[in-house]
Amino acid sequence: MAGQRKTFNEINITPLTDIFLVLLIIMMVIAPLLDQQGLNLAVPNLIEVQDEMKDSKLVKVLVTNDNKYFLNDNEISKEEIGNAVAQEAKTNPDGLLIMTEPDATHGSVVKLMDEARNNGVTNISLTEY
Repeated sequence: MAGQRKTFNEINITPLTDIFLVLLIIMMVIAPLLDQQGLNLAVPNLIEVQDEMKDSKLVKVLVTNDNKYFLNDNEISKEEIGNAVAQEAKTNPDGLLIMTEPDATHGSVVKLMDEARNNGVTNISLTEY
């Protein structure tokens, strides 16, 4: 019975510990970098918006509770909102002011912001209507 092997009954956790420590160090290095991503939004106060509306050249879009868009009191379809904002931005270069009614959905506001950014509008502000 010289060919019999001894069974190995112990688990060596040293390599597993090394892997976890390396992953922990990687996460500690990457975690602070993740905070710098996202949208930079300037949310004005209501008083500031009223002052700006008098003398600035902002494109003003209203998002209603039923997720319709109004530009200069004219309803604009969801498909045309990007082109309409781009046309208005040529004559009103100060940026876009999105006025939302209280029950407007987040998705409709984000769609408007995406369309505006895709059409070259860089200054976007939000306020409640």
